[in-house]
Amino acid sequence: MPLENVFAEACLLEAAPARVSEAQVHEALRQHYAISGKLERLGGERDLNFRVILADGSSRLFKLSHPLENPDVVDFHNQAMRQIERHDPALPVQRVYPSLSGGFVESVEIEGQRMLVRLLSFVDGLPLHRVACTCEAFRQNLGQALARFDLALSGFSHPAAGHVLLWDMQHAQRLRPLLDYIEPGLRRDRVEHSLDRFEEQVLASAPTLRQQVIHNDMNPHNIIVDPEHPDVLRNILDFGDMVRAPLVNEVAVAASYQLGVSGDVLAPALDMIRAYHRVNPLLGEELELLPVLISTRLALSLCINFWRADLHPDNRAYILRNAHRAQESLAGLSLVSPAHIHDRILAACTQEVGA
Repeated sequence: MPLENVFAEACLLEAAPARVSEAQVHEALRQHYAISGKLERLGGERDLNFRVILADGSSRLFKLSHPLENPDVVDFHNQAMRQIERHDPALPVQRVYPSLSGGFVESVEIEGQRMLVRLLSFVDGLPLHRVACTCEAFRQNLGQALARFDLALSGFSHPAAGHVLLWDMQHAQRLRPLLDYIEPGLRRDRVEHSLDRFEEQVLASAPTLRQQVIHNDMNPHNIIVDPEHPDVLRNILDFGDMVRAPLVNEVAVAASYQLGVSGDVLAPALDMIRAYHRVNPLLGEELELLPVLISTRLALSLCINFWRADLHPDNRAYILRNAHRAQESLAGLSLVSPAHIHDRILAACTQEVGA
């Protein structure tokens, strides 16, 4: 079912990825950044991404935005990265580099496709999704880093910060047409129930919540850890889903990816939530809504990813990379009442340090 009437951004997600050759990428790098190196194609939802391995062994990320991407949104991402670099330079976050002209984005035309290109930092390490099981120390480190991330962006504004984004939970209720892409049965019922609870318990409160620019996509593919010491966070990537939204949504998104898939699914996420709260305390109303928001994020992910996998079967494996985990986590949460989840989150956030 087309979604043009739901979000303009749906057109971008529905469109096939742009196509460029390695020779064309090399030419853009030479022309705008005066660098060359071995190229390694990386995955991406909307953009084309290439790791550039330089002669000295270091690497950069070369990103070509989709031809339909809004230039103001690209500038929003760049300015957010620069804001964090100024306000918390020690935070391990992706950086954007200037081109030969001194700008942080350049426009290129390849076979009639007008695209924006950027050169970003690339930190070697292990993507978190390749770590079989995270430890408590890592989850605490992640919570602290995410809290610092949000504190660095506190007060940051940009004309494109309020752009309408499909991955923004503020609009979750408008994703109901995508339920048709999830096979009928218990799994779809859980997703639909999560959307029901969002409408009933969150929608009316959302305008009164604290809002700011947030990362909005702290999933395991956007987190790099030390291969020898996977409790050490080395880098936070991908600002592509940034948006101005309720601050608590940031924690809900991150927590949804730290849930377990069996047994006590909530326990791992509590480590991250507790660590975030100690650095950037959440308010009572935010803590109260967190259980529903975590379920909402899982529901949103499943709706969007099954829809996009149907649209782009050649990219199905990448699109559905987190779907199984989301389904199992949502199933585990459905066995526990939101009130009990809230009680456990509150207990974790009021726990004494070292207890």
